[in-house]
Amino acid sequence: MNVVIIDYGAGNIKSLQFAFKRLGVAAKLTSIPEEISVADKVIFPGVGEASSAMEMLKKSKLDLLIPTLKQPVLGICLGMQLLCNSSEEGSTNGLGIFNTEVKQFSTVVKVPQMGWNTITNLKSGLFKNIKEDAFMYLVHSFYAVTNAQTIATTHYDLDYASALQHNNFYGVQFHPEKSGEIGAQLLRNFLTLE
Repeated sequence: MNVVIIDYGAGNIKSLQFAFKRLGVAAKLTSIPEEISVADKVIFPGVGEASSAMEMLKKSKLDLLIPTLKQPVLGICLGMQLLCNSSEEGSTNGLGIFNTEVKQFSTVVKVPQMGWNTITNLKSGLFKNIKEDAFMYLVHSFYAVTNAQTIATTHYDLDYASALQHNNFYGVQFHPEKSGEIGAQLLRNFLTLE
């Protein structure tokens, strides 16, 4: 299976590659549009700040390529947030795949949310063999507002979308590559999606 991880300078790449290696898959790191377009599965990672990450996507013209992809695409953490309409982080326009906004947590809670939290209201084949209230590992200061495309929610300050889906695009706020066996199961499920 040809799995690629989009390399645009804002990813948690090594831990992702190790996670796929444990599943018997050699995920290729690339920024070459032709290699991304023909992959069976595409991972869109992200760590860092939204506006600078979007600038890096624009420099490589990947902002134009990603919305045209037809195979299953999985956005992780900032990758998921960049697939939304916009983010309050750096007043950033996103790629508009997910019809929702990314907002900053209030000052009532400790930011960033860092550590394990539960995912609930699971609604997709992405969560096959994963139970309600399973724990996933998160590190983030901004969250996606729930909408009709929400396929999992998490509570921190409020209920937010911890996973989204629109057609062949999936997004998760948590880090499956750092979430033990449950995260590995989610990656396995993603690999089986048509």
